[in-house]
Amino acid sequence: MRANTLTVPNAILFVFGVLTITLASWRDALFMGILVSNIAVGSFQEIRSKRALDRLAALVAPEAVVVRDGVDHRVPTEQVVEGDLVRLAAGDQVVADGTLVQAEALALDEANLTGESELAVRGAGEAVWSGSFAVEGAALFEATAVGPDSRAERLTVTARTFRHPRSPLERANDRLLLWLVALAAPLAIGLAVSVFARSETSAARVQTLTAGIVNLVPEGLILLISVTAAVSAFKMATRGVLAQQLNAIESLASVDVVCTDKTGTLTEPTLRVVDLVPAPGTEEATLARELAGYAASSPSRNLTLEAISDAGLADVQARRVLGQVPFSSRRRWSALDLSDERLVLGAPERFADADPGLAERARDVASAGRRVLTIGRSAAPLPGGGSEPAFPDDVRPLGLVVLGERLRPNAAETVDFFTRQSVGLKVLSGDAPATVGAIAHDAGVPGLAAALDGGALPSEPAALLDAVLSAPAVGRISPEGKRAVVGALADAGRYVGMVGDGVNDVPALKEARVAIAQGSGAQMARSVADLVLVRDDFAVVPGMVAEGRQILRNIQRVARLFITKAVFTAVMGFAIAIPTGTFPLLPRQFTIASTVTIGIPAFLLALAPSSGPWRPEQFLRRVAQFAVPAGVAIGIGIVAGYLIARYGFDVGLRHSRTVATGIVVVCGLAVVMRLETEGGRRRLAVAGLCALMLLLFALAFVIPFLRHFYELATPTGDALAAWAIGTALGIGGMLVALRLVRA
Repeated sequence: MRANTLTVPNAILFVFGVLTITLASWRDALFMGILVSNIAVGSFQEIRSKRALDRLAALVAPEAVVVRDGVDHRVPTEQVVEGDLVRLAAGDQVVADGTLVQAEALALDEANLTGESELAVRGAGEAVWSGSFAVEGAALFEATAVGPDSRAERLTVTARTFRHPRSPLERANDRLLLWLVALAAPLAIGLAVSVFARSETSAARVQTLTAGIVNLVPEGLILLISVTAAVSAFKMATRGVLAQQLNAIESLASVDVVCTDKTGTLTEPTLRVVDLVPAPGTEEATLARELAGYAASSPSRNLTLEAISDAGLADVQARRVLGQVPFSSRRRWSALDLSDERLVLGAPERFADADPGLAERARDVASAGRRVLTIGRSAAPLPGGGSEPAFPDDVRPLGLVVLGERLRPNAAETVDFFTRQSVGLKVLSGDAPATVGAIAHDAGVPGLAAALDGGALPSEPAALLDAVLSAPAVGRISPEGKRAVVGALADAGRYVGMVGDGVNDVPALKEARVAIAQGSGAQMARSVADLVLVRDDFAVVPGMVAEGRQILRNIQRVARLFITKAVFTAVMGFAIAIPTGTFPLLPRQFTIASTVTIGIPAFLLALAPSSGPWRPEQFLRRVAQFAVPAGVAIGIGIVAGYLIARYGFDVGLRHSRTVATGIVVVCGLAVVMRLETEGGRRRLAVAGLCALMLLLFALAFVIPFLRHFYELATPTGDALAAWAIGTALGIGGMLVALRLVRA
């Protein structure tokens, strides 16, 4: 609500509204209706969007696993109480301060609390703090402080506020307001000096100051920006997209590079076992039994273990686990210490020294787009406590398990959209480069020769950027490697979006300008994301980009309307109001003119369909390139018509102000027509809208009450001539000026 109330434009409108009502006429304070509508409409859209987003957020609300009476219970995080035993797995948020009871290769991300980017390894007996995340390993801790007594409440604010810059539109809007302040300051000073030197009454002084200053304020522009953002957030919520930052959708529209993981985006978020490849000397039945036993016994669960379990490779029972090394994308292996043996499961290259031939076979299989893992036996004891696990040097490979991924049906269509929109796509995955390259090729990712190996990426920023720009896919990339790639692109001036779902994606999500997480992804990933794909459907991202770009194209059109008005207001102020102490229009006349030329058309234009390219870096230049010449030309037309009517034909102040008001209306509607570049029905619809607005304005002359209220005069022949001359100068000058600057 504060965002719709406590704004600089609203403050200016409020101050001048109070002055006008107190010292002049309430009829000249009609612009206060804009203040009320700004607050009411903006708040309504915000509340409607918030309700929709709250319903969607409930689907991905964070939960914790607590042990009560020896039984695991999944509960909302706010239901964790002191004394609860809380389980931690990779990707989980630490929801309360506590003491570790058990810890297996636990590594925590405490950057939100300490600012340190290095992972903190913790063992049994050590403290953990809410606001941190489990990146690797597993643990059980006893909660000692929860709710307001812990650090959990500060997590979301700290993580997001620290990371997110303002969107391109917000930055452009800030600069636009600064420009208008720079324009308004000398005009306000000049008007103040002039009216106190020439105007005889307080009412006349306030009328002139109000007309000159209030109409420099783009009162509806900020409202339209917030309303269109809220409307888009609401529309996206109906498609299963949770906007955790209201500006995220329009910010996504400015993205020119999207970095994404492979699994769950280009491919379905499921795996299936398609083949087993025994190592020399190992029976396939033995390989199947050990894989099935590993999956059945492991306390950790992930897509790989689920696929092995679902394959039904052998009829085995879960065995007692004496210790484990949970999988880590950084280590690329995991291990179980079972009652009678130790098993190691991981990337084939980790086993290459033990069996080079099997590793070569794994590379051949991966080149067909398959995910490949090796399982082996080891006699070495697993490290315990909080020490960093080392890969066993005595491991003996038993064979390969080949996993298949299914390309999403709409993956190629999604990739094609980004290509047509000139948005680069970078596939960053922990899988083997051959696997990543094959999937990217099948999805139609352009410019793909071969996927790079993340381990071979250069560390020097310029060389890293060259490598990433030349290759759209990178395999075997670590979490820090993903972060480095996103950072290198951002440092080069690219506006980067990152799509991820796991703990390994979090560093890159934090580095990106726009972070997108899968709804089924790790809690840590969802907490730092701007947008959450609740239904895990990457195919909705093109729709979000298109939606955001439509918003920005329309905001650019509407901004041209508002700034054109500000420019011709300034021209009238400097050319007439400061020299004479009288403004060509009364505030109430400006209100009716603005309503029919900007207020109503702007809302319709802002929400209308639009097409064409979007270049965020050109927003201000394009607005100024149109608004300045158009505003100056129209201002000259208004000044000429007013001076001709008042001093040439000597028709009096009321008739002269009527002439100026009429010129503003006709020229303003000409601007609306000029901004509609689409042909056919769209142009006819805009022409019909302008005709309707002209008819509404004409009613102010026909209905006596309105004519008296707005102090309009029935035009005489001389007044009509001055009106025609001023309108011709304004529209003709605008068209010539815009052609000269090619706007």
